[in-house]
Amino acid sequence: MFTITRLYSDPNGDSRFEEINIQLYDKGKIGMLSDKMVATGIIFRKVESTYDYDFHNSPQRQYLVILDGIIEIETSLGEKRIFKEGEVVLLEDTTGKGHRTKNMEIAERRSLFIPC
Repeated sequence: MFTITRLYSDPNGDSRFEEINIQLYDKGKIGMLSDKMVATGIIFRKVESTYDYDFHNSPQRQYLVILDGIIEIETSLGEKRIFKEGEVVLLEDTTGKGHRTKNMEIAERRSLFIPC
């Protein structure tokens, strides 16, 4: 299994976290692989060390892959989670009250968005 975090909006418009387990299959020497997932592109991103972004919605359904650095994401209900290098978040809160993002290190941070 490969576990990622989903950030979504509930029927009241509040953002919430949920863990998703992605099934992996043994493919021999090349390792464990999931089924192919649909994606529409890839967006490379770099932000300054002072980057903090108040409540906002994801502009589209997309995966966020943290390449380096550490961020804190806060839901509209006040739940906070820390994400670091190598972690993946499925951003699905395209409507509702949104989420807040905070850089937790004084360093530039690089990440990928993969719209799906």
